[in-house]
Amino acid sequence: MRFKKLLLLSLMATLFFILAACSDDDSNEGKKSDDGKKSEEVSGNTDGEDKVLIFARGGDSESLDPGSTSDGESSRVTRQVLESLLDFEAETFELKPGLAHDWEVSDDGLKYTFYLEEGVTFHDGTDFNAEAVKINFERFADPEHEYAFADDGYVYFMYETMFGGQKGDKGHVVDEINVVNDYEVEFVLNKPLGFFLQNMAMTYFPITSPAALEEYGATINENPVGTGPFKFVSWTKDDSIVLEKFEDYRKEGLPKVDKVIFEVIPDNAARLIALRSGDIDIMDGLNPDDAAGVEDDENLTLYARAENNFGYVGFNVQKDPVSDKKLRQAISHAIDRDAIVDALYAGYGTPAVNPLPPNYLGYNDEIEGFQYDLEKAKELLAEAGYEDGVKIDLWTMPVARPYMPDPETVSEIIQNNLAEIGVEINIVREEWAPYLEKTMNGEHQMYMLGWSGTNGDPDYFLSSLLHGNNIGDSNREFYENKEVDRLLDEAKVAVDQDEREAMYKEAQALIAEDVPMVPLVHSTPVMATSSKVKHYVPHPSTSESLEEVDIE
Repeated sequence: MRFKKLLLLSLMATLFFILAACSDDDSNEGKKSDDGKKSEEVSGNTDGEDKVLIFARGGDSESLDPGSTSDGESSRVTRQVLESLLDFEAETFELKPGLAHDWEVSDDGLKYTFYLEEGVTFHDGTDFNAEAVKINFERFADPEHEYAFADDGYVYFMYETMFGGQKGDKGHVVDEINVVNDYEVEFVLNKPLGFFLQNMAMTYFPITSPAALEEYGATINENPVGTGPFKFVSWTKDDSIVLEKFEDYRKEGLPKVDKVIFEVIPDNAARLIALRSGDIDIMDGLNPDDAAGVEDDENLTLYARAENNFGYVGFNVQKDPVSDKKLRQAISHAIDRDAIVDALYAGYGTPAVNPLPPNYLGYNDEIEGFQYDLEKAKELLAEAGYEDGVKIDLWTMPVARPYMPDPETVSEIIQNNLAEIGVEINIVREEWAPYLEKTMNGEHQMYMLGWSGTNGDPDYFLSSLLHGNNIGDSNREFYENKEVDRLLDEAKVAVDQDEREAMYKEAQALIAEDVPMVPLVHSTPVMATSSKVKHYVPHPSTSESLEEVDIE
């Protein structure tokens, strides 16, 4: 199998072994058949006639029950298997129909009626209807729901973030969900939510087959069943996820390919080698330095996503010694963001100041941020009582992400920067899934991560990452400022966009003073495909449908 060969690539420690894994050998793995088509073995079956699209990425998915994770690698896969009521246009956050072909909003903004596509079936053969919509959204909202699966506690924290809380919470905006008939469903809100329709297109809230929820129970996170263009086949952890064409997909003539395999190849350079050798078809996480070479290669095609993210260093503000604000400010002044961008982004990144991309509603361009200033950093360090130095753990991302294509080097630059002021950094490394879980649980002092927008609204950045309600979930800073929370809560339900803009700007000013994180960079992520791949359009959210993609 080609993906077995790719696993070898990801495990090799040196370029010699990587190159050896890509060289010719006596096996048939990754070879072409006599007619020039790539042969592929999937789940024990070999079919040279199948069009197989292999998408290589830096890390594995965390969960395939979409609402239970904010991990982009999970959404990338579930986007193919499950569908939401609404969808985004191919290159923007403009709304278009999804499983709902039309919708209406009442004048007071409190009632949303969705008219559903008829004759749609889930991959298990059961019918998609309004009752399925109601069941899914009620399980997202209610921790006591029979299909709200979690080992302990509440699992659908992205619903809590985007809809103001859980069922019964004061801030929860969804009052009731009514099935009008089989193909008409009504959401009644108790207060307006300016981005309610945007939420309905997010990858976190698609519709899963109720029969599958009953069948799989808590293991639905490893057995997704939706209405999308591809149905789930298998998941080999830290290796590959295999999907196959759903023959009864509601859109005639789609999808174009027969199988999609999401391969894990942690190293960016190894992925590019695999792409050049023809072992994969699409790769994410291209090193910016390699972009020019890809652009000049007639066998490859270079793509760039819109700037819609930021990479950062975060502090657990409830854990010593970084509970000290002056220490956090000192560290912020000592990190050379310009050097990081110049060294690693090859013109595809800009230094970040706020935890929000500059093109978003409410971005506060009056905030200067903590400019690189070692003397000021030393002064603040002394004021914090650490003039003789301090040791801090920095947890470093083990995989490349769109906002940070080379996290290891970034961590080393930060380590060297902070050594200049007497802060000794111990770099901590974990595998991707444990990394996400342990930082969510607050085991870190400092850590590296980033965030990419998925609905085009500032609330998704600011509330997800920095609202006190999300501590222990997407708020890995364990940061809580009551005034920031109030501003974000009021902005969430405000209808007037000018009012929302003013509140978001004020919230950013307070956040900048508290320094729960150091924004490092906004990137324009680059990626590459074989020139044989046609009709691929990368979406700013990093999760695009592959239904139109074809292989020449």
